[in-house]
Amino acid sequence: MEPWTTSTVHGLRHLLNEWDPIGVADDVQDEYDCMLGPLLRKLTAGADRAEIGGYLRHELEDHFGLGSVGLRPDAMADRVIAWWTLADEAEGAGGA
Repeated sequence: MEPWTTSTVHGLRHLLNEWDPIGVADDVQDEYDCMLGPLLRKLTAGADRAEIGGYLRHELEDHFGLGSVGLRPDAMADRVIAWWTLADEAEGAGGA
């Protein structure tokens, strides 16, 4: 069993769907679910902005076949880490 909650998974899914690098989240809510487990494992292990940004860049280029220019994977990495910090704090306080 993974160490994160259903609400944590839903929160990260929502964040990825807001980013929506291929522009399909309005029609396909689970398009980015392939990134949920790897991102959550990286976050749980203490990954920093560079590691998260590198993973997102790799997924954009190698998995989705996109260039990362204009999609700002490093800015998204900042958002993911900020979200994770808040989710982790809420979890520790009995939330999430």
